[in-house]
Amino acid sequence: MSTRIQGGAGQDLRRDILTTLLPGFAGPEAPEWLLGLLREGLGGVCVFGSNVVSPAQLAGLTAGLRAANPLAVVAIDEEGGDVTRLFFDRGAPYPGNAVLGRIDDLDLTRAVGRAVGDALVAVGCTMTFAPDADINSNAQNPVIGVRSFGAEPGLVARHTAAWVEGVQSAGIDASAKHFPGHGDTATDSHLALPVVDLPVEALHERELAPFRAAIEVGTRSIMTSHILLLQLDAEHPATLSPRILHGLLRGELGFEGVIVSDALDMAGASGGRGIPEAAVLALAAGCDLLCIGTDNTGEQMEEIAQAIADAVASGRLTADRVTDAAARVRALAAGSRATGERGGAAASAAPLVAGGEPGLPVDLPEDLADRVAASFHIAPGTLDRLCATGAVGTVVRVETVANIAVGGVPWGPFALAAAPDEAAPAPAWLSDAAEVVLDAATPLPDPASLAGPVVVIGKDLHRHAFAVDAIERLRAERADVVTVDMGWPSEDLAFADVATFGASRGVAATLAELVHDALAAAAEVS
Repeated sequence: MSTRIQGGAGQDLRRDILTTLLPGFAGPEAPEWLLGLLREGLGGVCVFGSNVVSPAQLAGLTAGLRAANPLAVVAIDEEGGDVTRLFFDRGAPYPGNAVLGRIDDLDLTRAVGRAVGDALVAVGCTMTFAPDADINSNAQNPVIGVRSFGAEPGLVARHTAAWVEGVQSAGIDASAKHFPGHGDTATDSHLALPVVDLPVEALHERELAPFRAAIEVGTRSIMTSHILLLQLDAEHPATLSPRILHGLLRGELGFEGVIVSDALDMAGASGGRGIPEAAVLALAAGCDLLCIGTDNTGEQMEEIAQAIADAVASGRLTADRVTDAAARVRALAAGSRATGERGGAAASAAPLVAGGEPGLPVDLPEDLADRVAASFHIAPGTLDRLCATGAVGTVVRVETVANIAVGGVPWGPFALAAAPDEAAPAPAWLSDAAEVVLDAATPLPDPASLAGPVVVIGKDLHRHAFAVDAIERLRAERADVVTVDMGWPSEDLAFADVATFGASRGVAATLAELVHDALAAAAEVS
């Protein structure tokens, strides 16, 4: 499994090349090819939900990775909201960014970042690909939405900085993303290349503000985006653009930390060119650590390493650029080494239990649920319709295809029903109601046949024509319909009688309690 890179200087180059690579892998155990490359100097590993069975298992896994390479970066995409890997089986117990932005308390955002960091330390991770620093200025955005702190640059900037401060205070490296901003898009870069034609002045005033704030508080890394910004570089997406990474991020903004690519298996980066070529272009553009993707193989990694070596040999990529990138990654990892060792020891000791999440510390403010509930939008008359009969008659569960960043994480009150625990039990009002599952291929039953009141629960309801049609049919034929949008609603809130601005387990528990309390209060009055 060796490339053609051989002999003294060649071996040094191979080691440097490997240090720039951050693959994923399949399953809960590290494969031998991965451990072998780590022993050769592989930069690190990206942990995905499919690699996580339990906190204890993850702690053992990361300890093994670090034993193979004590300077390995152990990264995870843990945003502390709808996007979670650590709580992939049940949903994250934290409020996501959009809720934190609506509450607008920097101390709370800092505390949530710290709580996420403490949990990651406990399982031996060293970096999280968070916070999401995008400004969600487009309500049709299919991939950012509630991952963003909001739509106003100043708000997003100050909360991005606070979250970075919180998570890094625990010893976890932050990676503010997706530079230079993925919020004003209507295309998912996992599937295609988004194109943004935004004036440079507007980019500086709006999209770049959160990244400047993250840099000012010392974020240790920044993740790039696979979007084409016509006014900056009409040929290359940001991840592959020297003008954007070297010129703008390094030059104008003065960032000296590690630049991490978003996953190169995404169509926005490798579509039409393949991952090996994308890796060469990303390094040449200024990326230091290349997130390859998930379920990678040893053969893929050798192909990528050889493509980079060939690019150096042909003069397309300088050896100095590879050496510089590797040095930045090693410096980052060296600063994380003590954290990783401390985390592995903590997670292998007696189980840590707080906030109802077995095996992990979840230290959140006691009044958090009340503050989350106060951040919800609830239209006038909604609770009257909800409580008209003293019980929820039918729940219409709107299932849409989750973007790849979110994946198959249980969401909303349905997560509580699927995996109840002491802190967040299954809601009785949900269990007692009839359930209708609605998706693009499943038509709505006759509205008159449903027991009322009818509660429709989904995410980004306005973006899905079948959901809009179903809601309009229900409203045309019934007066007892309540719509709950647990994503980013349309600006006019037309399909969100209740908008929670997140569907994490923590937000869902608050919604479930709100409904329970409203029904109980109505029962007392009657």
